[in-house]
Amino acid sequence: MSANLPEMLDAWRMVAARRGVEGRLPLSALKRLGESLVDDEGEVRFSIEFRHDALKVPYAELRIETELPLQCQRTLERFVLPVSIEQRLGLIRSEAEEAALPPGYEPLLMPEDGMLRAAELVEDELILAVPVVPVRPDSEPVEREWTDGQAAPDEPERPNPFAALASLKKNPK
Repeated sequence: MSANLPEMLDAWRMVAARRGVEGRLPLSALKRLGESLVDDEGEVRFSIEFRHDALKVPYAELRIETELPLQCQRTLERFVLPVSIEQRLGLIRSEAEEAALPPGYEPLLMPEDGMLRAAELVEDELILAVPVVPVRPDSEPVEREWTDGQAAPDEPERPNPFAALASLKKNPK
């Protein structure tokens, strides 16, 4: 494992050498992810192991641990979502190779030069981990009894704007 994270990794060499890297990134360095966060306080811990499996499929095993500061869409308050990701990415050279990946592998289409940016790989997985509608787990759901067009007891009865049309339908001229 490498403590110093190089900006670019030669994935094919890393697979051949059965190497890996680990590191930490501040959330503030992940600009695309930052658009989904309420602030950029915190850091991401990750490791990437490059290997071949028993079928000689090259893969990258990605492990990510962090806490994402999000805004609860129910209460509009900040909350921290713990995230723990373990993902096996099958390294493929073309989209045609995707069908040959074993179950449990997510495809990662490699650039022609085989160079990967570890920070981008980590950021991509974290973007996928952000819920579409973030809701703090301990927040109370807003419950209301919905009626089928009937006025609730505390709401005044309003005239139906289409009542006049109904009378025209009944008495055609």
